[in-house]
Amino acid sequence: MDGYFNFEEVHHAAKDFGNRYSFLPLAVLHPKSVSDIATTVKHVWQMGSRSELTIAARGHGHSLQGQAQAHQGVVINMESLQDAKMEVHTGNFPYVDVSGGELWINILRESLKHGLAPKSWTDYLHLTVGGTLSNAGISGQAFRHGPQISNVHQLEVVTGKGEVVRCSDKQNSDLFYSVLGGLGQFGIITRARISLEPAPEMVKWIRVLYSDFATFARDQEKLISGESTFDYIEGFVIINRTGLLNNWRSSFFPQDPVQASQFKTDGRTLFCLEIAKYFNPEEMAVVNQEIKSSLSRLNHIPSTLFLSEVAYIEFLDRVHISEIKLRSKGLWEVPHPWLNLLIPRRKIDSFAQEVFGNILANTSNGPILVYPVNKSKWDNRTSVVIPEEDVFYLVAFLSSVVTSSTGSDGLDQILIQNKRILDFCETAGLGVKQYLPHYSRQGEWQAHFGPQWEIFVQRKFTYDPLAILAPGQRIFQKAIAYS
Repeated sequence: MDGYFNFEEVHHAAKDFGNRYSFLPLAVLHPKSVSDIATTVKHVWQMGSRSELTIAARGHGHSLQGQAQAHQGVVINMESLQDAKMEVHTGNFPYVDVSGGELWINILRESLKHGLAPKSWTDYLHLTVGGTLSNAGISGQAFRHGPQISNVHQLEVVTGKGEVVRCSDKQNSDLFYSVLGGLGQFGIITRARISLEPAPEMVKWIRVLYSDFATFARDQEKLISGESTFDYIEGFVIINRTGLLNNWRSSFFPQDPVQASQFKTDGRTLFCLEIAKYFNPEEMAVVNQEIKSSLSRLNHIPSTLFLSEVAYIEFLDRVHISEIKLRSKGLWEVPHPWLNLLIPRRKIDSFAQEVFGNILANTSNGPILVYPVNKSKWDNRTSVVIPEEDVFYLVAFLSSVVTSSTGSDGLDQILIQNKRILDFCETAGLGVKQYLPHYSRQGEWQAHFGPQWEIFVQRKFTYDPLAILAPGQRIFQKAIAYS
């Protein structure tokens, strides 16, 4: 072993960002090489079904429901894996080779030294490569570039038999596509080759408000179709917030301060379109003209145009600024009963009407993101499950619990609210799929995967036949032979 096992300090591995589930492992492996991981998995594989041991790879611990935990098993601390350094390759088709335990923020910093950056992001960058690629990795760039799993050239994977396999769309392609969006079920990502593009220096960051959901959604869809001026398109819902525009003023400037000061948000449900344009200083005049022209075709409330100009890295790492503030107030390490849904375009209006107009009419316990993406940018050979429609929306309810509360911001009430939303989707037949899904029964997983279920099971049998890996997803149970 190049690294080591720790049998004493295991409590951190039974904790995650969701702060709702806690399963203690027997040991935590701190690997220094890929062979540490392969040897460990192979050992458990060779013990066969006599052993109850399972193995979970843990990145930065941002799972929501114990997905990276292994009850009485082994948790692999992927951030310890540093046997090969990050390598940026420039040229016509630039890319970077990184460890599966590397944080995206570090990849950004390193690639920027070469004037390059990955194309597709998550909103929060302090996550590992292996973690986001096991799910999909979505942010406001996905309408153009697809999720992060659409921007990977090659992977190195340790399968559930302890084999180290290099795979891509040309080599061991079935394993490559299985692992991408595969919820950790087929192998542990130890290395990845990520596509890069020239990085801009600056970002024009723009917010505009709508009082009508249908108008807001139409404008979003207009922006993601064809050759969009913008590089990032998201949106969020504002429920019953007072003084909102004043809060923005620390970083955003109203185009018309007089009109903006007269606009009152009080008590209304509003929809904010958030868009960004990347640029370099010498392009400023042209970019301003493009933005002006694009904005003139939108139907937002005219007095609510807010603008900001920030460095590219500051824009991409924007959530980390919020994290620092929340940590300082003791509000980061609280339960996060998040609910992420992918909703077909033709159903988004009825979803919005019921959920924003009724279920959440008076309250929200954190940001609610709403934005569309193009299905054509997703690869249907991967394991990720998405709705059957050319355009679908991500709607993310990013709730934080007030720990001592028994009111609407308490855990029980938020879970009841989440269930009401899911029950409505089910009853209304909206064809919704969960992103970062969580189910406790195999029948529910089967319904989630739908026609892809049989392929998923077949791939599991091929690459992790004993169901050793990622037990915290609760998809497959390790078969134990009791003699």
